[in-house]
Amino acid sequence: MAKPMTSLTKKNAKYVWVSNCEEAFQTLKKLLTFAPVLAQPDVTKPFDVYCDASGNGLGCVLMQEGRVIAYASRQLRKHEANYPTHDFELAAVVHALKIWRHYLLGSTYHIYTDHKSLKYILTQPELNMRQRRWLELMKDYDLEIHYHPGKANVVTDALSRKAHCNVIEARPTARVICCEMNEIEMPREQHTKLYNLIIEPTIKDQITEAHKKDKGMAHIRDGINEKKKDCFKLDEEGVLWFKNRLVVPKDMELRKKILDEAHTSMFTMHPGSNKMYQDLKQKFWWIQIAKYVFECDVCQRVKADHLKPAGMLQPLAVPAWKWEDVHMDFIVGLPRTQKGYNSIWVIIDRLTKSAHFLPVKTHYTPATYAELYISRIVSLHDHHFRSRLVVCVSLLGAFASYPWNPIDSKSAYHPQTSGQVERVNQILEDMLRECALTYSAKWDECLPLAEFAYNNNYQKSLEMAPFEALYGRRCRTPLNWSEPGECVTFGPDLVTQDEEQVKLIHSNLRKAQSRQKSYSDKRRRPLVFEEGDHVYIKVSPMKGVHRFGVKGKLAPRYVGPFKIIERCGSVAYRLELPPHLATVHDVFHVSQLKKCLRVPEEMVDTSQIQIQPDLTYEEHPIKILDKKQRSTRRRAINFYKVQWSNHSEEEATWEQEEFLQAKYPDFLPSTSNEYVTL
Repeated sequence: MAKPMTSLTKKNAKYVWVSNCEEAFQTLKKLLTFAPVLAQPDVTKPFDVYCDASGNGLGCVLMQEGRVIAYASRQLRKHEANYPTHDFELAAVVHALKIWRHYLLGSTYHIYTDHKSLKYILTQPELNMRQRRWLELMKDYDLEIHYHPGKANVVTDALSRKAHCNVIEARPTARVICCEMNEIEMPREQHTKLYNLIIEPTIKDQITEAHKKDKGMAHIRDGINEKKKDCFKLDEEGVLWFKNRLVVPKDMELRKKILDEAHTSMFTMHPGSNKMYQDLKQKFWWIQIAKYVFECDVCQRVKADHLKPAGMLQPLAVPAWKWEDVHMDFIVGLPRTQKGYNSIWVIIDRLTKSAHFLPVKTHYTPATYAELYISRIVSLHDHHFRSRLVVCVSLLGAFASYPWNPIDSKSAYHPQTSGQVERVNQILEDMLRECALTYSAKWDECLPLAEFAYNNNYQKSLEMAPFEALYGRRCRTPLNWSEPGECVTFGPDLVTQDEEQVKLIHSNLRKAQSRQKSYSDKRRRPLVFEEGDHVYIKVSPMKGVHRFGVKGKLAPRYVGPFKIIERCGSVAYRLELPPHLATVHDVFHVSQLKKCLRVPEEMVDTSQIQIQPDLTYEEHPIKILDKKQRSTRRRAINFYKVQWSNHSEEEATWEQEEFLQAKYPDFLPSTSNEYVTL
């Protein structure tokens, strides 16, 4: 308002009093001499100061008990336009302290700002020179700074911003908009056009037309005329209603259109059968509305099952003798040691639960693992070549060429098949963490002692330690020491004692399995499929993969469907997988499967998803569609619109250049004007 006059006070500005200066002077004089909304201050009561700043100026309001005492505002100086946001808002506070010093000095008052970080300015440890100078001024006052949301800070917003910077609200009709634009003298282009869009529903009209063509409703109309159909009625247009719901004729195309609008459109996005039915039953009526949704392929692939896990617990048979049933697994991702080890090979005997922990390297070949197994396991335990091995799919080739038999692999993507070794992995990881914290030792140096400690610890299912189950006596330790000769057994007694101990182990393990099954089955549900059924397979995206701009959250939960060709045991099934999934083990636990209610006509092509053997898949950028740049105070940030594998161009996401360079260094173009396709 005062800008025409303040411009005359600038350095080297010519003093020319024009009409807009006179108009500003008269307006200011009138406002200063006539202020009916202002109240008289009471110095015995606390004051409230509301502050705000914008790119144009500073605004402050002094209030007391909800009534305005004074207003203050000014334009920003040239150097102040370069301040960061934090200093912008702090400058408004300092401006209020200086201009109302005679009110505030010696009084208790509260300052409200829409910049939340200013609450901590009095206790902030690091300040720049400008903030330190202003802080010395603020220490003279008894003040408290509070956060006030910007949308509620209306008065100070108006003081700190120009009037024409506010958003112009659109009106219902073009004529009113044109009048307002003329009043504010807003410039318009020569060919500007204003449109008025009217949206009218068409489904009701289609239902009305279908009523006239449907001859099957004649008996309902006859029943209404004979007063036998109390629940039905006809309106003035001859449309049939069931209570207050519109009856949809038996027109499959029309019904499908209504269901698609209520289920698959962008305004509903597959809400589910119950939710969709609750929406439709308020307006429409016909039989079997929800059946359509139960068979929706998209819903079956993306909806989560809020049910108990499928498949009752099936304990494995207790092995007949020691080291006849061996399970193995890996602990990977460990810090690399000086000797180059970065993984642990865990090998367990299922009968005695005795284990060996072998440090290995991830680049070992299958032949190296087989040789290591012979030198470290077979040489110690009189390993029978008829022993049963349960190995990872990646190690099948390592043991296939050696004479032991049989060799089994676990069902795909179901680590519970070898739950014992998974539990030992957890125990071993905890031991290594404790060693790292307590003894500050490298994990490979602690591994032999961790193996000794595990084998000497009491196992509840065995009711003894694994060492005692394997060797027939307790391990000698500083706390449990026995002299040689205290317990001597010779000849047949030694064999008998060993056999009796194995029988005891069998009995204890069967009791433990029965107890574990009773506990587990309370939280599970039975699920059975038939040969020839089609099922979906549960999958998950790899961590760190982008999809719709969100890492892993919006990926499909299931792929398929695939046909069941064989039942393997009680809770596993063999599927007929396509050739491109040949690396995936074809036997799946029932918890990883979901029944397909209707085989879709167009199945999802899983060959384009590139599913890994562990039922994960990775997405990567394939094309740059667009580029934009956003400028900040310190630098410019480049963004690229990227199309990802397995997705269309409509699902492209905007990604920062730094992220793409770090994760996909060969993807970005060499110059800013090139677009790359992989």
